[in-house]
Amino acid sequence: MDGRTRQLVQALHDHPAQIVFVAAGAGTQALSDILGVSGASRTLLEAVVPYSAAALDEFLGQTPAQYVAAETARLLAGRAFTRARWLRPNNDPVIGLACTATIITDRPKRGEHRAHVAIWHTRKLTEYGLYLHKGLRSRSEEEEMVSHLLLNALAEACALPHRLPLPLQPGDRLETVTHDFAQVAQQLTDGAIPFFGLQAHGLICVADARPQLILSGAFNPLHDGHLAMANAASQVLGKPVAFEIAAVNADKPSLEVNTLLDRLAQFAGRYAVYASNAPTFVEKTRIYPGANFIVGYDTVQRILQPRYYGNSEQQMCAALHEIRAQSCRFLVAGRRAPDGQFYELTDLFIPSNCDDLFQPIPANLFRMDISSTRLRATHARSSR
Repeated sequence: MDGRTRQLVQALHDHPAQIVFVAAGAGTQALSDILGVSGASRTLLEAVVPYSAAALDEFLGQTPAQYVAAETARLLAGRAFTRARWLRPNNDPVIGLACTATIITDRPKRGEHRAHVAIWHTRKLTEYGLYLHKGLRSRSEEEEMVSHLLLNALAEACALPHRLPLPLQPGDRLETVTHDFAQVAQQLTDGAIPFFGLQAHGLICVADARPQLILSGAFNPLHDGHLAMANAASQVLGKPVAFEIAAVNADKPSLEVNTLLDRLAQFAGRYAVYASNAPTFVEKTRIYPGANFIVGYDTVQRILQPRYYGNSEQQMCAALHEIRAQSCRFLVAGRRAPDGQFYELTDLFIPSNCDDLFQPIPANLFRMDISSTRLRATHARSSR
């Protein structure tokens, strides 16, 4: 290892950030460099090398459209990030670093020699596309280019000044794109935008791609009950589920930007999640027309209570009619009460002119009792 690489890696070890490192196809020299300098346990939480397609699919929990692609690198980095959040011993900053690459091998390749690197942390996601001109380098030289890019990306994420040489030749190119979660979250908090979404692969949407099946909540923390409810609803309607967090809440203080970012981070690399300034379902339907909202029994009780509408039953009915006018509906999951009884939609009184707005999730698809309040009280971690 040369002195410049050693100096960079030592600076990483001295930084408080901890990482989960994922490399497929190339980039393992960077892992070797990290491990080759004393203090690696301060930096590296876990390293995964999913070299086969089956291993990469298992790590992601899905089969990507293309294995060596920018979207796949972002998904890997997001999954590495949520894995790092799970593994960290305290609230120190964590980073998901990932690479998927195809470089020179012992057989000719028809496509470009390229590497897609992504680095995901709470405030932003940065992706790098490195394209290498064929025939200019040996495998070890291409591996060195990819590994230098990985270490430079990590140094950039940690705001360190150290960089390793990345000598690009004619026919090579390096592309960099940053997705700034903190900036868009601040815009939401300032009221400049009514909502935004983060796809599982990290792309931000602020105007289009509105979801059609939504599970809203505080997700403090996201837990297996939320995921099971979402899965059951998806089975009922045959649609993918997106999660939604309201930065403004009808019963609680508004979320600060850092708190909102931390809640959103739980979904990285796994599920689409949206954030909005819509605390009530009437306001949500204006943002997400045509959507089905997944709710629990307790939430439906609140939806049907006039006190949430200025103690006016007339205003409550008007709100429900507006929800219908926006072509929105509710999928309702049952809940076990403290008395031990399991309550479902049929146990609620719903005005006859509004019963078409509510559809039950059958108990055989979802019947789980997990409380976020209880998880917080016992300091339990969020879903894996």
